[in-house]
Amino acid sequence: MSAWAQSRYVPADGNLRRRRLWNQAMLALLVLGSLIVVAPLVLVLGAVLLKGIAAINLAFFLEPFRPVDQGGGGLAHAIVGTLLMNLLALVIGGVLGLAGGILLSEYPDHPINPTLRIISDLLNGLPALLKGLVIYTLVVIPSGHFSGYAGALALALIMVPIVLRATEGVLKLVPWSVREAGLALGLPRWRVILSLVLPAATSGVITGLMLGFARAAGEAAPLYFTAGGSQLLTFNLGQQVESLALSIYKYANEPSPLRQEQAWAASLVLTLLVLAASLLARWATRRWMH
Repeated sequence: MSAWAQSRYVPADGNLRRRRLWNQAMLALLVLGSLIVVAPLVLVLGAVLLKGIAAINLAFFLEPFRPVDQGGGGLAHAIVGTLLMNLLALVIGGVLGLAGGILLSEYPDHPINPTLRIISDLLNGLPALLKGLVIYTLVVIPSGHFSGYAGALALALIMVPIVLRATEGVLKLVPWSVREAGLALGLPRWRVILSLVLPAATSGVITGLMLGFARAAGEAAPLYFTAGGSQLLTFNLGQQVESLALSIYKYANEPSPLRQEQAWAASLVLTLLVLAASLLARWATRRWMH
């Protein structure tokens, strides 16, 4: 009989029993704590699913706004506006966040880094409403009208510090030997970063981008001062544009039961949109890594 098999039949003394009981008790507490943390999320998602699914139909996705006495229409205008503004914001915020994260991680002695950290901390702590007011002052007032471009800029300000911090963190996890190997081959610094460092941290970078996207997708306050909202279906971001977050806020405060149902449905669609973006990012990351 092997030593491992013999050890299975060694009688446990009192000290071993106490350690096993203590281990099981701690494991039970961990499971309980996890359930307590997850339970509110499950309850919220369950409520959104049960109340939102009732108003989901084909017209909800294909028809724009209509008065309640004409059937209420759908939220096609808000879905289109959400996709356009958030995708543009992801491009702007992603580029700026990636550039800032690379600068902080790969060039730690650069003289602009202290200022960049202060700006990042300021943006991270600044309420989304104030970010909307900043864009309102810098873009909306000079242009004289609300627009989807202004809304995308406000959402990009929300994404930038999240993407920047995530990029900096994951790049620092890449071993320095990877950089040294590239530099030893005679590659320039920028080439080492783009060809070796960033690919090694692709999963973390994409996760940071999706966190920024999810954070910005649910914001309504900055869009009041930038995008303005609209009841018309438009693909032109130079005009006023509606978003799902704005529609949720507006419809949830209306007395019409139909509008309230549409608010729940918009919440469900927005949740599924963020979930789909996260799953797509994970799929793309796995394809890239393989």
